[in-house]
Amino acid sequence: MKITDKELETLKDQESKKNAIFQKIGLLEAEKHSFLHALAEVQNEQQKTFIAIEDKYGKIEVNLEDGSYTETN
Repeated sequence: MKITDKELETLKDQESKKNAIFQKIGLLEAEKHSFLHALAEVQNEQQKTFIAIEDKYGKIEVNLEDGSYTETN
């Protein structure tokens, strides 16, 4: 016994679409992984900058809009 050719074709088409979606999800996850690494690098660089600024000015809070700062304890 067999299903009809049309039913088989429908199932094959659906399987192909499903596999394409899985592939795209995999690519998006790989891209997400790269972005997370890039974010971690920027955060590490920013932390080093904050440390250098703190060494120069002491404990401060910087206004990122205009560069002004206030001292903190």
